[in-house]
Amino acid sequence: MVVFAGQGDPRRSLSLLWRADAPPPTRGGPGPKPRLSVDAIVAAAVALADEEGMGALSMRAVGDRLGRTAMALYTYVPGKSELLDLMYDAVHAELPTAYPESDPADWRAALTAWAGEVLEFHVRHPWVLQVSQARPVLGPHEYAGLDTLVTLLRATGLEAGVLRRLVGTLFPFVRGSAQAVADARLAAAATGSSDEEWWAARSAALLELVPDFAERFPAVSGLEAEGPAEPYPDEGTEGAEAVPYPEREARETFRAGLGVLLDGIEAARVGRT
Repeated sequence: MVVFAGQGDPRRSLSLLWRADAPPPTRGGPGPKPRLSVDAIVAAAVALADEEGMGALSMRAVGDRLGRTAMALYTYVPGKSELLDLMYDAVHAELPTAYPESDPADWRAALTAWAGEVLEFHVRHPWVLQVSQARPVLGPHEYAGLDTLVTLLRATGLEAGVLRRLVGTLFPFVRGSAQAVADARLAAAATGSSDEEWWAARSAALLELVPDFAERFPAVSGLEAEGPAEPYPDEGTEGAEAVPYPEREARETFRAGLGVLLDGIEAARVGRT
């Protein structure tokens, strides 16, 4: 399911995202229940999406979590479209905006750290992957994440036109890798069969039904025959076996692919000198 952001009223959505209008007052102490707040509603919605997925998200379900009716929420958030924008931007506040542990001149180490943080962020909040990048939310935390990446890329010394394309390359690459990890985690629970059961059943059927597979797909078969992929970095260490094989493969593919992308950036830097 793909969800497009920015479907609510533009001014109201942006006002909420940037907190441009003063929020309704809250009440403390004994007496009636404290009034709701935008932040409380967004936090409850994020928790719901993290636990049950985007499909469970509704104003009524969020209201239930807060012990309120859906109608009570509309005073603070006009509807589900605006709520989704707020949720998306709010969770992006988790991402670091600086990498002081890295040498400022070591752009490769900084970008590697950035990519790892963004990958794990999406794995923690897999519902974020369902929000299309075709239309940005235009919130402060989303912009902070973009500003961070541009700052790290500036250290490469490449011109602005190239940096814009690198931003458009790195974000989709990391999101795609995170999607592979998230899907690997969800597959067994969603289908009711383990990865081992799924592959065993289909591999046997494929060999039986397509006996000339190697002849029909020589490049794929040849690659398999030449040997396995490079081992996962943690393979053989304590606890590594607890990570399911599809997730380990997705993470290793991410690591290897990121290395190739960074090699390409280095080659571009060398080519301009």
